[in-house]
Amino acid sequence: MILIAYDGSDDAKSAIDHAGALMPGQTARVVTVWEPYIRMLTRYPTPGALLAGDGTEIDDATRTAADEKAAEGAARARAHGLEASSWGVAREDSIAETLLAEADRTNAGAIVVGSRGLGGLGTLLLGSVSHALLAHADRPIVIVPSPKVARQRNERRRALDESAV
Repeated sequence: MILIAYDGSDDAKSAIDHAGALMPGQTARVVTVWEPYIRMLTRYPTPGALLAGDGTEIDDATRTAADEKAAEGAARARAHGLEASSWGVAREDSIAETLLAEADRTNAGAIVVGSRGLGGLGTLLLGSVSHALLAHADRPIVIVPSPKVARQRNERRRALDESAV
């Protein structure tokens, strides 16, 4: 069984597509990590946050959105030849640690991720999640490069090959 991290980004979609091509018929669990309100509050304290009550409604909405996003990813995985289920997973520590813990719980043989997700500017080569997974994993990690970055690398390589002729 493989664990596939999915956040709805093009990079996550590409990771699913490649996992299906590389491991057709494999059982997969597509997971989307969501952050519980109390955890979010401790990381990003905001004025007026206490007005939100105990966060139950926020957690319910966030959990539901994560479950729906994971289901979207699982549908894509099934369309690409994987036997996929979906699961929204509450963030425990970092996203990478949450994925590693989920891989332990499900006894996943590998974890598949895109090289970048919805993160952003600070991640030049590898996203922070994929980088942390590589640094802390005890199982194979399949990192699929961003389609845009892969295309640019391919074009650069072709240009170098043509100039060498």
